[in-house]
Amino acid sequence: MHTSHSVLTRGVETVLPSVDGLQKLMDAKKIRLYLGIDPTGNQLHLGHAVVLRKLQQFVELGHEVILLIGNGTVKIGDPTGKDKTRPMLTDEEIDQNFATWKEQASKILDFSRITIKKNGDWLDPLRFADLVKLMATTTVQQLLERDMFQERMKNNLPIFAHELIYPLMQGFDSVAMDVDLEIGGNDQLFNMMVGRQLQKQLNNREKFVMSVPLLVGSDGRKMGKSLNNFISLTATAEDMYGKLMSVVDEVVPVYFELLTDTPLEMIEKRKQQVAEGELHPMDFKKEMAFAVTNSIHGSDATHVAQEAFERTIQHKELPSNLPVLHVEESATVLSAVIASGSCASTGEARRLIEQGGVEVDGVKVLDGLTKLSIPCVLKVGKRNYFRVE
Repeated sequence: MHTSHSVLTRGVETVLPSVDGLQKLMDAKKIRLYLGIDPTGNQLHLGHAVVLRKLQQFVELGHEVILLIGNGTVKIGDPTGKDKTRPMLTDEEIDQNFATWKEQASKILDFSRITIKKNGDWLDPLRFADLVKLMATTTVQQLLERDMFQERMKNNLPIFAHELIYPLMQGFDSVAMDVDLEIGGNDQLFNMMVGRQLQKQLNNREKFVMSVPLLVGSDGRKMGKSLNNFISLTATAEDMYGKLMSVVDEVVPVYFELLTDTPLEMIEKRKQQVAEGELHPMDFKKEMAFAVTNSIHGSDATHVAQEAFERTIQHKELPSNLPVLHVEESATVLSAVIASGSCASTGEARRLIEQGGVEVDGVKVLDGLTKLSIPCVLKVGKRNYFRVE
């Protein structure tokens, strides 16, 4: 069971202006808070799960939780972390993205206890005079302080005027909904602080801001689709467990803390046992992989996934029903890997082979132009097996 203290401290990077102030407010009343999402894409991964879990924790404490769909702000495009302007989406694309988004997020969020709002409801009707009043609250210098704008100016890349007003539009959400708290990833801190400033200026009251850490991917870098190091929320239990077992050892405690409810004392004890040689890092990782997969798929599917991993990876047994891959007699290892669909591009397939990530009948093949001896068993990466015929 979550407490106010654990919700405000575990998996939290920053609470502004103070944790104590927010704690006192939550002790005094049920607060109104929100998470804003711009549905620019339709695939969620475990990196998104960090802030979604935090939102659900406030639901479980009985607070008034709003999930805000940025159908107004998404038309501008959040420039956060981008070195070029985001493309503008149509209303149809926004609705399609959110429908898929909601289906995936329901693995974590109880939508029956969450209010869904759209910021186009108040941003679209803004009059010119309203926009001028809003822009008068902030200086251009303040808006240009953002790291990505500084980077663009340094590299002589364009900054469009509509991008400059994005934080004001997001900040106005706090005013329109009159919230006590906004939560988001730590890359959203600038935008959220603009909302805090506007709430103080236009509604004459405090707004707290909570940022959560960004989850690192399987390779230790920030998780993202562009780096191909993400674990999708739509992954099967077996695939999710297997991918979690492939993360670098350094991130195991972080995944445990941010993606599970495992007591922090237990995580610290396990870390100490690993450091002292009492617990094998593989066993620590297996505990994490089970806990994370279980939180998304439930225990039955997770037990099956763990058993499959132990059979195929740890004990080197092949799955009983390998998918069959039909190739031409002249097929090379590279063409077979591409045909398997396991890699997003020819370049990725070639790199995987050169790095020793492909085996034919249990033997690593480092040259993608090697001709296949058909039939054979092809292993691509750590988990994908194919019977080649």
